[in-house]
Amino acid sequence: MEFVIIRETSQFPNCNNFRKYDVVPLFWTNSVSRQEFVMDCGLKNQMISHSSANDEYMMKMGFVEYGCSHYQRKCKIVAPCCNEIFACRHCHNDAKNSIDVDPLERHDIPRHDIERVVCSLCHTEQQVQKTCINCGVIMGNYYCRKCKFFDDDVSKKQFHCDKCGICRTGGEENFFHCYKCECCYSNSLRDSHVCVERAMHHNCPVCFEYLFDTTRDVTVLPCGHTIHLDCIKEMERHFQYSCPVCSKSYCDMTRVWEKLDQEVAATPMPEMYQNKMVWILCNDCGETSEVNYHILANKCLNCNSYNTRQTRGSHASCSSRIAEIVR
Repeated sequence: MEFVIIRETSQFPNCNNFRKYDVVPLFWTNSVSRQEFVMDCGLKNQMISHSSANDEYMMKMGFVEYGCSHYQRKCKIVAPCCNEIFACRHCHNDAKNSIDVDPLERHDIPRHDIERVVCSLCHTEQQVQKTCINCGVIMGNYYCRKCKFFDDDVSKKQFHCDKCGICRTGGEENFFHCYKCECCYSNSLRDSHVCVERAMHHNCPVCFEYLFDTTRDVTVLPCGHTIHLDCIKEMERHFQYSCPVCSKSYCDMTRVWEKLDQEVAATPMPEMYQNKMVWILCNDCGETSEVNYHILANKCLNCNSYNTRQTRGSHASCSSRIAEIVR
């Protein structure tokens, strides 16, 4: 993916210590066959004359008129995998991975293998380069030779990260590359985030979309695991406040635990269960302890969390009860 923005923007609405990060949203468009494009325009290899007086106009024209819903640019790419013309790699991937395509034919474009582009103004096919060899137009105010990437909207402050192998946005001075997480994070996380090896190189634990190539907002949880922002919001709507990977609480649950204290105190166990002991594992601190069994929830003796699970006896967790308490 050309763009993955991970920058701290605000506190999560209902969680005091939950940090929100956003990723530039991208959208999809349809493809154009290479043959149709050349036949329809009828201008391939046609020279366009222009004087030095309108050179600047020619260099800048097409800023708004050309491009797709993903990028403003004045060129299209020739996909090396299927030899068809697309506005950008996202347009290709959407078209070639749609439900209408035979599963055996679905594929993503090898973006670093792109060698040919077609100028959107004069329709000249040529080697990948910033300036059209025919009409002289600048095909992208931002151009990355390594990623074969063009974009006219330089307000995104694009920069290439050699460690990630892709272009990112937000300004190089505002990010650092974490060698263990293998991705770029905001400078505000340099000394505060929990490192997880290859943190972005896996599927979202909720929707299973590959996070490193995602076009949706991504969030880094306090435990260091990453997940789509809209997926975490969907979890919150279902009163789920623990990481789906490691089960640690991702926000301050103190008030919820206090309510559970009250619920447990107001719900005495039958006499036959009053001396029943069970072993529990705390998902928040990782400690095991032996506690008095309670039907509602079992409290960790180390950190006072109710985010626990029984390890001996009848297996259960307090997740369902937590959902009822926070409603």
